[in-house]
Amino acid sequence: MADFVRLEGKREKTSPIKTYISKMKGGGPAPSRTNFADAITGAIGGLICISVLLWLTNYTGAPWLMASLGGSCVLVFVVWNAPLSQPRNIIGGHVISAFVGLIMYSLLGTSIVSISIGVGLTIFFMALLGIIHPPAGANPIIIILGGYGWSYLVMPVLIGALIIVFFGLMINNLRETRKYPLFW
Repeated sequence: MADFVRLEGKREKTSPIKTYISKMKGGGPAPSRTNFADAITGAIGGLICISVLLWLTNYTGAPWLMASLGGSCVLVFVVWNAPLSQPRNIIGGHVISAFVGLIMYSLLGTSIVSISIGVGLTIFFMALLGIIHPPAGANPIIIILGGYGWSYLVMPVLIGALIIVFFGLMINNLRETRKYPLFW
């Protein structure tokens, strides 16, 4: 559908391409930076969670850590009040995305097709189920490229997500100005 622009009392038709490209200008204000206390809370929360997961990995010899859990720490400890940072999104998003990644790997192995379909289906199911968690979108890539098996769904995916939620509850609620979670 074409948009119209008023020029000296006349309506002039603008091209759909021009309208489309004009949307890419942005123009809104950039979000403000976080405050010092939130930055410190984020750093301490991330440090503790990742340290615990690394300690468990070193102690047991089993993988307790994957890259996308670092992104989850950013959301839980810095933007703790965002819908994407809530426990059901963290746990559900990671589990769904890992499940999709494992199915794609089982059916199609490591390929451009399996990774692409895996990420696409992950986005679809997280959105459809209302458990969107952006860091979890990387799980199919991690799983397919790493060639992981079904045990990866439990450890590090599920247990790692639960550990982050646990520390999110403990650390965020130490701050008087925070209440975590906002919903389950």
